[in-house]
Amino acid sequence: MRAWVLLSAVLWHLTGVGWQRSSERTGKGFIYGKPGHPVKIYVKLHHSSPILACMDFKRAKKETVDPTYLWIGPNEKPLTGNNQINITKTGKLMMEDFLEAFSGLYTCTLSYKTVRAETQEETIVKQRYDFMIFAYREPDYSYQMAVRFTTTSCEGRYNDLLFRVLKKILDNLISDLSCHVVEPSYKCHFVKIPKHGLMHELFIAFQVNPFAPGWKGACNDSADCEDITNHNILQARNRIEEFFRSQAYIYYHDFNKTIPAMHFVDHSFQVIRMDSCRPGFGKNEGLHSNCASCCVVCSPGTFSPDVDVTCQSCISVRIYGAKSCT
Repeated sequence: MRAWVLLSAVLWHLTGVGWQRSSERTGKGFIYGKPGHPVKIYVKLHHSSPILACMDFKRAKKETVDPTYLWIGPNEKPLTGNNQINITKTGKLMMEDFLEAFSGLYTCTLSYKTVRAETQEETIVKQRYDFMIFAYREPDYSYQMAVRFTTTSCEGRYNDLLFRVLKKILDNLISDLSCHVVEPSYKCHFVKIPKHGLMHELFIAFQVNPFAPGWKGACNDSADCEDITNHNILQARNRIEEFFRSQAYIYYHDFNKTIPAMHFVDHSFQVIRMDSCRPGFGKNEGLHSNCASCCVVCSPGTFSPDVDVTCQSCISVRIYGAKSCT
């Protein structure tokens, strides 16, 4: 039985009939340095970094004689190629399976020669380029929702029964998406409605998140589980919105304008997206304006112990991605 039909049947049983109602990137995909200005780069966790060029865009357009490249990592030691770090003969750097600990300052020094044609005099020129690289994740989405239902009175057991039935119907509607309803609550209020006088209404609020018991099984061992959970919660949001839209339609069309005394108030559905970040990550629009919606790895001096939105200060933290103040 479809969910909106089930709720309709419950409402009729309860009360019967009532009244009527980004970076410096080129076309080749390289990111070039800027002399004297660190370039900020954001790399999604467990993904590959963009290709970083050890020169600026103007230098790349010119002839460069006997170039050499030296990359220094966040640990202030020279970088060498391995299974996660690739440095080409032309000084380009790319990292695979980027982790929190890879975040930090990457410095490249380009050395090359200028040669005077008439004397063959050689001069060595050195230029340093700084890249600040941060790991980030997509935020975990949840939705805060609110709806209203009419009722005959603020007293009695029918209000609580409607509340419990509604929660159960919504949970069943989205259970296959590993989503569920949490923190549900309701209050009964008197509402003055034009042409209808004083009415009783239930103001119902609840949150929907993608972390129902067993939710990790939906990830299929994916490194980017938030992509899957965010996709699921968006589907859950759409299903719930369609459910309440159907409530309004059935009452105002299928019942010949005669509706139950307890029913959904048309246009009362409201939804707000709530973002949270995994431990070790947080949002900071001031520091990371080019990735303001991202959950960026907490920098040294900060930490995030739980699914909060911001990183907290802690002067003893010396690493990226700290989950505790130690």
